[in-house]
Amino acid sequence: MHDHRKGPSQMTAVSAADIAPTAYAWQIQATGLKVRVGRKRMAVDGLDLSLGTGVHGLLGPNGAGKTTLIRTLATVLRPTEGTLELLGESAGGMREHRALRRRIGYLPQEFGYYKRFTVREFVEYMAWLKEVPRADIPGAVQRAVERVGLADRADERMKALSGGMVRRAGIAQAIVNDPSILLLDEPTAGLDPAQRLRFRELLQELGTDTCVLVSTHLVEDVAAACTDVVLFAEGRSVFQGTPDELAAAGGPEHAGDSPLERGYSALLLNPQQVRGTW
Repeated sequence: MHDHRKGPSQMTAVSAADIAPTAYAWQIQATGLKVRVGRKRMAVDGLDLSLGTGVHGLLGPNGAGKTTLIRTLATVLRPTEGTLELLGESAGGMREHRALRRRIGYLPQEFGYYKRFTVREFVEYMAWLKEVPRADIPGAVQRAVERVGLADRADERMKALSGGMVRRAGIAQAIVNDPSILLLDEPTAGLDPAQRLRFRELLQELGTDTCVLVSTHLVEDVAAACTDVVLFAEGRSVFQGTPDELAAAGGPEHAGDSPLERGYSALLLNPQQVRGTW
């Protein structure tokens, strides 16, 4: 007998995860974070940082500690002191981060791959490592390679690609699991101007529902793609604010070819003049 008490809304299965409230205020939250590299040097030295949905630029000179911070947020390195929460979970100490890593996308400056793999095989392999459900992998891989403009090269071997294309394959593996946190370390290295433009468009799309942190030393990448900027120097944040606020910190007396570059130069020379930061 047909049960007329079941309406259309009752026929749709909804998991507890779909209706559960978000249990954290920030996707990334660090307090007094310190990370030692080697025996003595603190590459991250007392960082307070709170980042939510959007595209955040991590800007700073070479050697500032940006890569160490990104690696720590990716759970590759352990904090030496302080607290770090990712998606509401503690990321300090010796805890197993397997479940957390499923929700993180990470592109390091240098990443390894089997040269005989095709682009599709490489991204499939990374999806498997991230424990994307087997049935979902083909579709997830296709979406990822399309988003980085490699659909027409998906069945070419990695060893046959240019440096910029390898970088785009690296971005594809970082987004294949639809991460809640996306960490990109110098993602535009090797990309030509047209590819950088498409990448910025992709960042803006991803930032609508993802916490994206982009480490770079290219000020103009920040201007075009980021909703806010963290200026990082000697292991510490010396500025947090919008690109417009960064530009306003400089003047004609400071080095740079654009207002953003002049603001960048001014703040690195004199962090005490920061105004309106969060």
